[in-house]
Amino acid sequence: MRHFAASLAALCLPALSAFANERIDLQTEAAIPRSGNLYGMGIGVLPATSGSDELRAMVLPVIQASYAERFYINALRAGVWLIDSDDRRVRLGLAADARFGWKAGDGRRTRGMDDRDFSVDIGPALRWQTDYGTVNAQWGFDAGSASKGQSAQLQFVRAIIRGPGLRLNGVLGVTWNDRRMNDYYFGVSAREATPDRPAYQASAGVQWQAGVNGAWPVGDRGSLLFGLMATRLGNAQADSPIVETRIQPLAYAGYGWTF
Repeated sequence: MRHFAASLAALCLPALSAFANERIDLQTEAAIPRSGNLYGMGIGVLPATSGSDELRAMVLPVIQASYAERFYINALRAGVWLIDSDDRRVRLGLAADARFGWKAGDGRRTRGMDDRDFSVDIGPALRWQTDYGTVNAQWGFDAGSASKGQSAQLQFVRAIIRGPGLRLNGVLGVTWNDRRMNDYYFGVSAREATPDRPAYQASAGVQWQAGVNGAWPVGDRGSLLFGLMATRLGNAQADSPIVETRIQPLAYAGYGWTF
């Protein structure tokens, strides 16, 4: 145990040097370009239910903060970096991501079903910054016990526009969900089945994401954050009788202040 602690400290301490900080690309640290420590409010628009072609709007907090360059909150993700490479281009830690559920009455094909609950996925996260962009990898399990499932995500973030004004990142990603995760959000149990909505058990599968995220400074201490993402559902999800469209959009806009 002592040898492990010494090795961990040896990996972490060099990352505190000023030289290492200069190697970090702040714009692609996260999918949303970093604008310092921001706090505010925004609005997100997302599908009303899994696979729905109807949308719902939600008021969301705008939080983009880092503490001691180790603890962070970025949008709906919070985490801590535990192990760094010497130049801090590779970081390993733990992260928690919000996963929204839905009310069955909000969708045409889900009325009469049970609601799907909000939950949080927690697991190890890896960030690798290269000269071409940032690679993020994460595995998570449903800590809220809604689906009791697991997922794994691989994401690539690249700066499209850099400047003192507009900053824009492009994002590509793929997410694998296990059977429990997919079945909770896209499955139809025998009790929920109707003549127009047959029972369905979703298997494991992947979904693809692509989009852009931007930040625009407003005034001396404010920033407008915005983004648009599209997810293409995998076959295990899209074959569900509750799915109306395979392409699922997500858009958001918010304003934050630096304190």
